[in-house]
Amino acid sequence: MSVLDKIKKNSSIKESAILSKSKFFNDKDIIPTPIPIINVALSGKLDGGLTPGLTMWAGPSKHFKTAFSLLMAKAYLDKYEDAALLFYDSEFGTPQSYFVSFGIDTDRVLHTPITDIEQLKVDVMNQITNVERGERLIIVIDSIGNLASKKEVDDAIDGKTVADMSRAKQIKSLFRMVTPHLSLKDIPMVVVNHTYMEIGMFPKAVVGGGTGSYYSADNIFILGRQQEKDGSEIVGYNFIINVEKSRYVKEKSKIPVSVSFDGGISKYSGLLDIALESGHVIKPSNGWYSKVDINTGEVEEKKYRIKDTYNSSFWNPILSSSSFKEYIEKKYCIANGDIISDETIEQAFEVE
Repeated sequence: MSVLDKIKKNSSIKESAILSKSKFFNDKDIIPTPIPIINVALSGKLDGGLTPGLTMWAGPSKHFKTAFSLLMAKAYLDKYEDAALLFYDSEFGTPQSYFVSFGIDTDRVLHTPITDIEQLKVDVMNQITNVERGERLIIVIDSIGNLASKKEVDDAIDGKTVADMSRAKQIKSLFRMVTPHLSLKDIPMVVVNHTYMEIGMFPKAVVGGGTGSYYSADNIFILGRQQEKDGSEIVGYNFIINVEKSRYVKEKSKIPVSVSFDGGISKYSGLLDIALESGHVIKPSNGWYSKVDINTGEVEEKKYRIKDTYNSSFWNPILSSSSFKEYIEKKYCIANGDIISDETIEQAFEVE
């Protein structure tokens, strides 16, 4: 018996497995959303998507954080007909009609109101420890940024106004306890959080709640936005998804996505700029766009206004192109190549 077989046999942890055969790496669930650029943000790939573990959307108020969370929940429920959504609510600002607008069947949602972090920690641990791997569950917390600690609540009831120093510790404890179970049980958790501006010479947006989320999260996205106007009328917002942390996408990547008041999240937003960079689309003149056959270099005679590019007939040939997929993966994906090359090793041991 080899040493490897011996330590596997002697392991007291039943999930122990040879790495090349481990279900935690080889059977990882991927949930594509209907928005290609969101899949890119989540995985660096057009055909990627949400994976088990902790994903956090952070930003100021009115930055569509709940909407992006429900978009991912809807994709999960669509993939698995027997799946359920566990929705923890501390803000009570998401009416039932908002779920319906995303096509979510509210009979598949357990709405759980929460008032403090400790209450959330107890309930979510009870829920995920009683779910078996293979039972399909997605968890959304809206929001962690609005939750007080139990001490903060008790102090207020007792008339105390001292600052609460335990809140960040409780958030860190929550995620430290939850994170291993998410991978073991194949459960995606999507968390909404707030940001605040860190004061200094170069102010920057910082995720609330201390370092706990940074240590535990697979993805942290900080949202920025600009108004989209038609003349003087605001018709929507152009968001930038700032990749603060990711296990799959290059950090500090900036990924655009547009939302209109009348049409919601634009399915093809963010792709045109990438297609211009990759050479799959050109601008023959100001305000006009033409597609390019990347294999021959021939430019199509037909020209499009930007509003005419938001359809499947324009994008399907580009999205199915292997060269476009490869360009996106090279631009956004964290490389999986050798960390130390043979040349580097040889150089390290060169003697002058």
